[in-house]
Amino acid sequence: MTHPRILIFSGGHLGPWALQEIQEGDFLLGVEGGALYLLQHSYQPDFALGDFDSVTPQEQTIIKQGSKKFWSCDPVNKNETDTELAFTWALNQKPREIVLLGALGSRLDHSLANVQLLYQSLQAGIPCRIIDEKNQVQLLKDKLHITKSRFTQVSLLPLTLEVRGVTLSGFQYPLHNATLTLGHSLGISNILLADTGTVQITSGLLLVIQSAD
Repeated sequence: MTHPRILIFSGGHLGPWALQEIQEGDFLLGVEGGALYLLQHSYQPDFALGDFDSVTPQEQTIIKQGSKKFWSCDPVNKNETDTELAFTWALNQKPREIVLLGALGSRLDHSLANVQLLYQSLQAGIPCRIIDEKNQVQLLKDKLHITKSRFTQVSLLPLTLEVRGVTLSGFQYPLHNATLTLGHSLGISNILLADTGTVQITSGLLLVIQSAD
């Protein structure tokens, strides 16, 4: 079975903004506290998974009873984070898109690891976005169309040593066939002027981060 979109609610920072991302027909995948958050706001997870070491036994029971499908793994004998386990499962369903919510939080190591998950979706050819209250993150290897939204700032950060052929259209600060180098801030805080803009590269991997002040 394939799904039009899979929304993964992880245990990082969540809020009303996350619930606003839900559309009719979305498959809701709750990871630990993310599943609990959905239930607390009257949304039933289609699938809840994790080792559930970040919730109480009572909360785990609530999640198990309230979710359509439930799977608990050993908290020690596993090599992936709970979010990566959920992400791998989602990739295997071959959805139209994956949206990660609650994937960014106070743990920088977990946040960076979740950003790096975007590489897996890129390799699989499945669009993926990480969204929190102030940011939307995508990974690009060729071309990306951006539409005006609540995220007004657009920043470009290389995920490889160099990203070549960077060309922007529809932005306040255009670039044409530029090279962005890891460790430099040339691509920070651009602004989309048109209703839609395009970011295009010829080689490398580029993080496109849209932010709201």
